[in-house]
Amino acid sequence: MRRLLIGCLFLLASIATANGEESAPKFKADIPKSIQTPDLVKTTLLGELKFSDGMPSPETVRKAYDFLDVARAAEAFLAGVPAASLYAVLEGFKSTGMKPCDLGIFEDLLDARSLFLTPNTISVYAMQEINVKDGPIVVDVPPGVLGPVQDAFFRYVVDFGVIGPDKGKGGRYVFAHESYDGQLPQGTFHVRTKTYRNGAFFRAPVKDGDTAAAANGIKASFRCYPLAQSKNPPKQRFVNLTGKQFNTIHSNDFNFFDELNAVIQYEPTDAYDPVSLGLFASIGIQKGKAFKPDKRMRGLLEEGVAIGNAAARSISFANRDRSVYYYPDRQWFASFAGPHDFIEDGALNSDKRLLWLYNATGVTPAMSTPKVGTGSVYPMAARDSDGKYLDGGENYTVTLPAPIPVNNFWAFTAYDGQTRSLLETSQRRAGLDSTDPDLKPNDDGSYTIYFGPSAPAGKASNWVQTMPGKSYFVFMRLYGPLEPWFDKTWKPGDFEKVK
Repeated sequence: MRRLLIGCLFLLASIATANGEESAPKFKADIPKSIQTPDLVKTTLLGELKFSDGMPSPETVRKAYDFLDVARAAEAFLAGVPAASLYAVLEGFKSTGMKPCDLGIFEDLLDARSLFLTPNTISVYAMQEINVKDGPIVVDVPPGVLGPVQDAFFRYVVDFGVIGPDKGKGGRYVFAHESYDGQLPQGTFHVRTKTYRNGAFFRAPVKDGDTAAAANGIKASFRCYPLAQSKNPPKQRFVNLTGKQFNTIHSNDFNFFDELNAVIQYEPTDAYDPVSLGLFASIGIQKGKAFKPDKRMRGLLEEGVAIGNAAARSISFANRDRSVYYYPDRQWFASFAGPHDFIEDGALNSDKRLLWLYNATGVTPAMSTPKVGTGSVYPMAARDSDGKYLDGGENYTVTLPAPIPVNNFWAFTAYDGQTRSLLETSQRRAGLDSTDPDLKPNDDGSYTIYFGPSAPAGKASNWVQTMPGKSYFVFMRLYGPLEPWFDKTWKPGDFEKVK
């Protein structure tokens, strides 16, 4: 009987072991709590996430994938701004009838009718597309101009002018894609590009208010044509852009992804880094594939671009990085902070890249590391001395102490908080500069500038008009900044609200 009982117990134990019902495994690890997933996880963004011994419930799976798609869409917006911005510029040129190698010139300066990211209204701007997809392009650059060339991802390519290879004397540049293996003519400046489409932006100084002379100086020697047509170059075409209503600013809604997709489809795959291309691919933007999100994905992309745009505007106008502020007791901060490639200690500072490229056009080492007495700096302010956003219905003063540390001249320009283009007012220039003969200094040599809907009595020469109901921000440009700017012994005043 006893043997029979023992046999039955042994049989039951064997069956239990075979069915996986062993009470304790023989091989057991000391599992840290930190690598385990509780059956219930509470989050701020997604609420409750439920699991069964680590396996996500269907609702948790849905929440997780929705979050991933929205997060990746937001990050794709932030990472894709440089590409979409250059694309919007080049497409804006096309909308005016310009083709690659045509040169658009703001012959009588730029005003608010043309939508550009934070342009100035002091110099004669000239702009063009340099497209090397079908072969090298020759560009004859006039003497005395200044400006950079950017590739399709808004990366620096080369400078024209005094800080470029021609040293301000002008010269012949030949642009070719990196894959081009033919011969390039000797005695020219050879420039290789990673992308097919490239944008050139340069300006000519205006002397004694003579904009026509500056524009004609550009036209006299500028030429652009395919290298294959060198023996019989076509007639150069110029387009006067002054007064034209056209847009060069990328979208902030779902259309942004169409703009980004157009860049990815056109440019060679190896033109951009694999990490960013992988991010774009994760939301359906991949070379050689149609970008056709379904209803669910489109809704999440719209959510993501809205969040990305909110982040871009927070970085632009409420930056939490105190290192971009020039002074601990001022609201002025660097619109262009860090090196021209935005790489610091081997890491890309994506916030600083966005701070500049969400609000401006043009990247060059001359902006990030100007030498004393040369180049230019672009301090930016969006708030008054009390930390409140500038209000177009209020009146403010800004005082620049004497002497203002510039080798050339200084300027203020007001920009629309929505478009980041010139503020639309009845003042064509949306600002003023120190070359204006009517500008009046204070008795001690300092300058006080007035911002508001109407000019204070007797101060019209020092007044920048703003519009009630409109937000705005201001660039203070210093051309040829001197040592007191760099060592910070000179401080511009904040915007002081007139009470």
